[in-house]
Amino acid sequence: MKPSSLPTPGTRQRRKDARPQELLDAALDLFVERGFSATRSEDVAARAGVSKGTLYLYYPSKEELLKEVIRHNVINQITEGMQIIRDFDGTTPELLAMVLRLWWERIGETRASGIVKLMTSEVRNFPEIAQFYVDEVVNPSNQMLAQVIQRGVDRGEFRDVNVVEVVHALVGPLVFLALNKHSLGACSAAFLLEPKVVIGALVDMVLYGLVPRETAPAANKKTTKAAR
Repeated sequence: MKPSSLPTPGTRQRRKDARPQELLDAALDLFVERGFSATRSEDVAARAGVSKGTLYLYYPSKEELLKEVIRHNVINQITEGMQIIRDFDGTTPELLAMVLRLWWERIGETRASGIVKLMTSEVRNFPEIAQFYVDEVVNPSNQMLAQVIQRGVDRGEFRDVNVVEVVHALVGPLVFLALNKHSLGACSAAFLLEPKVVIGALVDMVLYGLVPRETAPAANKKTTKAAR
């Protein structure tokens, strides 16, 4: 090897600084491709181009590696989302639409969407990971959406609803879109949905249902009389 081709100290440092990210990317790709159970630590190390010992210097177990994958790809996004909600000064319908679309842009459209598939398919066999995911992802994200809904109720922009049930109704379609991307949608274009179009329909449907109902529509009044 020629002296000029030897890596410089600066190059080695940059490589070392990038290593945790490379390991997380390799782990996420393999976990989604093969499943968490079927992926070995040495497989992750090989995909990242390092030794198994090097992997353990950063992440002492496969479970800890998965937790860090979730922290990096999902939990950080929730933290940023909470700040966006706190700083938003527009109407709540605008805020709700933005939050749902932002979820797809930052989670659904990215490799992080594979974590949704992973949690749905394998987490039952790993109670510790399941509890971690509930504590760090499910509960905070649900609370974030609940704050948006409650904001609308408090400001008179939404009618008084069961906030918890509305949150579940909002989350369900988003999870379905992520699963479709990694299941039927990955097999055939015929099954691949247009997520932004679906989310647009969801926003329209939800906001229509949340508008304060001062008077019942004429059709509903006729139905009520007929029932009597």
